[in-house]
Amino acid sequence: MATYVVLGNFTDQGIRAAKDSLKRAEAFEKLAATFGVTVKELFWTQGRYDVVTVLEAPDEFSAMTLSLSLGALGNVRTESLRAFSAADMTKVVGKML
Repeated sequence: MATYVVLGNFTDQGIRAAKDSLKRAEAFEKLAATFGVTVKELFWTQGRYDVVTVLEAPDEFSAMTLSLSLGALGNVRTESLRAFSAADMTKVVGKML
């Protein structure tokens, strides 16, 4: 499973309905599951981003489909970062020349 850190900002539509944010988070977890993606953590944050989410996806196609499906709802814009664990990095640096 690939890990992704997703940074999100509310759109104008999303911030106007901020009171529904917890309901939307629950719906997002269900949507993610339909693509085989697991929401490991979801945080509402202060600062540059409104939401930070950690996901596990079986492949990049599943992650991309979830991202596009979420964006189409119009409440949040996201930036996804592929994340690597220490075990992953051990493999990566082991292959370096």
